[in-house]
Amino acid sequence: MGKPVAIFRHYPTEGPAYVGDFLTTHQIAWQLVPLDEGQPVPDSPEPFAGLVFMGGPMSVNDDLPWIPPVLHLIRDAVARGVPVLGHCLGSQLMSKALGGKITRNPVKEIGWGAVRVRDTREARHWFGPAETFEVFHWHGETWSLPSGAVLLAGSDACPHQAFAMGPHLGMQFHVEMTEAYVRSWCEGGRREIESSSSPAVQPVATILEQMPQKLPAMTDMARRIYRVWLEGLAS
Repeated sequence: MGKPVAIFRHYPTEGPAYVGDFLTTHQIAWQLVPLDEGQPVPDSPEPFAGLVFMGGPMSVNDDLPWIPPVLHLIRDAVARGVPVLGHCLGSQLMSKALGGKITRNPVKEIGWGAVRVRDTREARHWFGPAETFEVFHWHGETWSLPSGAVLLAGSDACPHQAFAMGPHLGMQFHVEMTEAYVRSWCEGGRREIESSSSPAVQPVATILEQMPQKLPAMTDMARRIYRVWLEGLAS
């Protein structure tokens, strides 16, 4: 039995979703670190094969007690070669830990939308031959590219959508979504959607109508991304 993957949850409704299912299917042990319940941040990445950071409605710039130790843990993991994977807030934590800045995006981005893959060796490594692919968005902030990282993808509403640094991958979007998560977020975030004037925010009805078409293809891409990330796991 190898080391487990640690999955960090920052908010009750933003758990492992498909990434947890994927690891279980591939017989990769994982354990949840529910920071939203007050569980302390591990002192070191050494006990883990990899670190996965999920999303959350808070800002990386907020004065929350768990943010500084998480940033330290990410830096330590990168220094030790323990792969880090970030989803939305998780990618922002990675950027800030590695020297980037988190700022408000010009527009809020919620719902299904395409990201364009850059024509580079690194982008092809993670995303394959696709020039674009559809993902699920829910964010109002964005990150700057940390020194030493490579930009992999962007969208019309947010030019910085994915970056890599060796075996470490940060994604502003949510490839981890399942049908249950999409429905739950739409219900819980209905007021946010309805009060937004951003052209990059879809109505709840549109999100749900498009889900049967968009979700399976996104899950296929998530499967590829997670498979590539697994290749770097520490033993």
